[in-house]
Amino acid sequence: MSAKKPAVADAPGVMRTRAWKDYALLDSGGGRKLERYGPFTVVRPEPQCLWAPRLPQKVWDEADAVFDPAAGDDEDSGRWRFRGKPRETWPLSWGEVTFQGRFTAFRHLAFFPEQAANWSWLTERIRAHGGQPKVLNLFGYTGVASLAMAAAGAAVTHVDASKKAVAWARENAELSGLADRPIRWITEDARKYVQREVRRGSKYDGIILDPPKYGRGPGGEVWRLFEDLPELAGLCGELLSENASFLILNAYAERISGAALAGLLSETLKGRGGTIEWGELALAEDSGEREIGMSFYGRWAS
Repeated sequence: MSAKKPAVADAPGVMRTRAWKDYALLDSGGGRKLERYGPFTVVRPEPQCLWAPRLPQKVWDEADAVFDPAAGDDEDSGRWRFRGKPRETWPLSWGEVTFQGRFTAFRHLAFFPEQAANWSWLTERIRAHGGQPKVLNLFGYTGVASLAMAAAGAAVTHVDASKKAVAWARENAELSGLADRPIRWITEDARKYVQREVRRGSKYDGIILDPPKYGRGPGGEVWRLFEDLPELAGLCGELLSENASFLILNAYAERISGAALAGLLSETLKGRGGTIEWGELALAEDSGEREIGMSFYGRWAS
């Protein structure tokens, strides 16, 4: 590798997800957000919505499902309340991908809508790369990003520590008509998998690294974002092929920033050219008046 370094953007960007056929952020305020997932309207907590709601209270009261957070610091724990009998699953789509919406026990609906901005970017990168690029999706959850890349022509390795999440991802592949695409489904601790791939000398043309703040692997392995991300990002840098197209870092931790992720990428990718962009992923309200910053990203592109 030469002494060159990626050029880092000198200002943050905002990647906005706007409404599409099966999703919309209808309103927000008072520490909550009102969303539409296909045929259902849903109210979920969002403490950073410090402003007042725009729509009448009657609209919020008619939501099909409301997530009530539990007392304490864990914002993902709580319970759902339903108006009428809840559906266990229902189909949603984005682009060429179809996937199941689910009322999970952790306030999420089995995917993260703000990631649609990343799905668009990834689709463009895969198509621009040409051929059949080999990509790795770590902490891949229910597989929407993996399927978007497969639909664009990539050979995908999807890794998640949750057997249930990988099973849901495979079900989404069937729903999308993409089960015959070159996708490897791996249930394993992401760090262990990457360490083994480095020892094997494996190479990838693109990598997504979208870890939680805290998690456990199938063998009881503990993941802590601030302690473990630098090592894992460095290992991912070793896995990039000579002609690699991208490496994306995404993080939801309140104490992290896009600038921090950009700094980590700059160190990880010393010796490569390309550019590093950084900033926030945001959900834009259907009205276009307001938006909610949901997570931070840093992404390198060759």
